Amino acid sequence: MMSFKHFEWKIIIRIVIMALVCILGSWLLMKGFYTYLLFPILALIYLAYEFYIFNRKAYDEIQNYVEAVHYRDFSRHFNVKEAPNELKTLREGFNEINDTIKDISLEKETNFQYLQKVLEIINTGIISYREPDGEVIWLNETLKRLLQIPYLRTIHSLQKRNEMLYEKIIAIKSGQQEIVKIAEGLKEMKVLLTSTAFILQNQEYKLVAIQNINEAIDETEANAWQKLLSVMTHEIMNSVAPIASLADTLKSRLGIDKTEQNEDLALGIETIKKRSEGLLRFAQTYRNLNKVTQPLLKDIPVRELFGNIYHLMNPSLEQNHIDLDVTIKDPNMIIAIDGNLVEQVIINLLLNAKDAVSDVKNPTIHLMAQEENHKMVIKVSDNGKGISPEILDKIFIPFFSTKSKGSGIGLSLSKQIMLLHKGNIHIASKEHVGTTVELVFPKIAES
Repeated sequence: MMSFKHFEWKIIIRIVIMALVCILGSWLLMKGFYTYLLFPILALIYLAYEFYIFNRKAYDEIQNYVEAVHYRDFSRHFNVKEAPNELKTLREGFNEINDTIKDISLEKETNFQYLQKVLEIINTGIISYREPDGEVIWLNETLKRLLQIPYLRTIHSLQKRNEMLYEKIIAIKSGQQEIVKIAEGLKEMKVLLTSTAFILQNQEYKLVAIQNINEAIDETEANAWQKLLSVMTHEIMNSVAPIASLADTLKSRLGIDKTEQNEDLALGIETIKKRSEGLLRFAQTYRNLNKVTQPLLKDIPVRELFGNIYHLMNPSLEQNHIDLDVTIKDPNMIIAIDGNLVEQVIINLLLNAKDAVSDVKNPTIHLMAQEENHKMVIKVSDNGKGISPEILDKIFIPFFSTKSKGSGIGLSLSKQIMLLHKGNIHIASKEHVGTTVELVFPKIAES
C-alpha cells in the first residue's frame, strides 16, 4: 500500500506543478508581460507531454499486471531495480499484491488439503455433486469402499449399481436424515443419510454423508438383550427356586401316607417340581449370554486355529459323509483374538452347517480365512437347504431357534463374542442353495 501512496503523490505533484505554471502564465498575461509568457507555455507543454508519457507507462504496467491476473499467473515478478524511477513504486506494489495472493492461496490450499485428509480418514462416506446435472465433484475413499465403486462421474451412474440408494439420495432434502438398507457383498447393512445444500459461484451443490450404523445398532441391541436376560433370569430363578424346594418338601411329607388321594397329589407335586427344575435349567442356560465380559486377545496364527477346529470336527463330519474344505489365503495370517471364544463361535457355525447339509447330495462345508478391505474375515459356507428371508431377520434374536431341541442361544452368543472383539457377524443365505457366515475382525484388534 505504501508503494501506491508514493505513486499517487507523484501524480499529485505533477498536477500541482502544472497548476502553478498555469497560474504563473495567467499572472504574466494579466500584467502584460507577453515576452515572458512563452516560458510558461513551453513548460506547460513539456509537463503535459511528460504527464502523458508517465501515465502511458503506468497504463502499460497495469495492462501487463491485469493480463497476469487474468491467467492467474501470480508467480510473475516485476523487476524493480531496472524499472524507471516513476514506475518503481508501482512495480513494488504489484509484487506486494502477488506475495499476498500467494500467501492466501497457500493458506487455502493447506486448509483444503487438511480438510480433505480429515474427510478421507473418517468412517463416514461423503459425496458432493452439482445440481441439476449431477456431476460428482468429490467423494471420499470410505464411500468407495462402502459402495465398492472405484469412481463416479455423475450421481446418476449410481442408479445402475444401487437403485434404492440412488433414489434416496436424489429425494432427500437439505437438513433431512433417513435410514436406508443397502447390500454390501454378502450382507445387508443400514446406513444413515444426511444431506445439505449450498451455492458456490451461482451453482447449486448437494453434499450427502452416508454413515454405516449397523455396528451401533448391533451394539445397542446386544446391550438391550443382555439387560433383559439379566433381569429375566434373575426373576425366574428367584421365583421358581422356592417353588421347587416347596414341592420337594410336600412330596416327601405325602410319601408317608400311601392313600390313593395322596398318591394323586404326589404325582401333581412331582410334575410341579420337574417343571420348576426345568425352568431353573432354562434360566441358567441363558445366563451364559452375560458371562462373557472381556476377551483375552492374543496373536494367534489362523493355521493353528483352523488346525485345532479341523481335528475336533472332522471325525464327526466324516461319519456323516460331509466334506470339510479348509482354505487360508495367506498361510502366515495372524489374527488378534481370544482363541477359546472364537473357537466356540466357529464350532457353533460348523454344527449349524452340519445340520443344514444333512439332507443334500454331496454335502460340503467350506472354512476359509482371508483379508478383505483391511479387515480379517473368516467364512463358513455350506451347500445346504438355506434360510428363508423371514427366518434370516430373526436369526440373532435370543431364544429364537428353528431346531426342535435348539436353545436359541448359539448365534446370539456368537454375535456378542464378535462385538466384544470390535468385529461383527453377517449371514447371507439363499434357500436350496446354501448359507455363508462371515466373521469380520479388525486387522489390528482394539483392546
